[in-house]
Amino acid sequence: MLELRPTKIVAVGRNYAAHARELGNEVPKEPLTFLKPVSAIVGDGDAVVYPAQSERVDHEAELAVVIGARCRGVSADQALGYVRGYTCANDVTARDLQDRDGQWTRAKGFDTFAPLGPRIVDLDPSDLRVVCRVNGEVRQEGRTSDMIFRVPELIAYISSYLTLMPDDVILTGTPPGVSAVSRGDVMEVEVEGIGVLTNRVV
Repeated sequence: MLELRPTKIVAVGRNYAAHARELGNEVPKEPLTFLKPVSAIVGDGDAVVYPAQSERVDHEAELAVVIGARCRGVSADQALGYVRGYTCANDVTARDLQDRDGQWTRAKGFDTFAPLGPRIVDLDPSDLRVVCRVNGEVRQEGRTSDMIFRVPELIAYISSYLTLMPDDVILTGTPPGVSAVSRGDVMEVEVEGIGVLTNRVV
């Protein structure tokens, strides 16, 4: 697992217009944020446990931002100065529970539902290819340049209402192509310039 001790994971929903449309949702006018518990974090090569409560678990490949310094009320122009680096993330989601509950805590919060890795890299996040493969088949593909709200805007928005601490993680949203996985499937999330995050569903 990465050497990370975050106090929270702040995730962004529907940050790619094509993904919002594929789930029948409107494109948000401001970032749609939610929290995932740090107890959901696993690393590269770790298993993702398919919960008995769900009949539909989806992969969601994302660029993750790792905060490097205490951050509160910063502007978009200042925001990247508070970043430690970037890694790959899989915002694993129990889609049926997300639809049923009407809010996302349970669907997004199961243990093992926040794979991160394989390493933290300092790079320009503005135009990176994001891909998810399941058993070697490409399911998702997009570029961070397609985000509705870019990384600096996200940091500024989130830090306007809460304090981001060193090692806190921001999940920046997923491109189109989310689909269901089954026990035994191998999920690979690749972000250009970072590497491949691999997790098997058990």
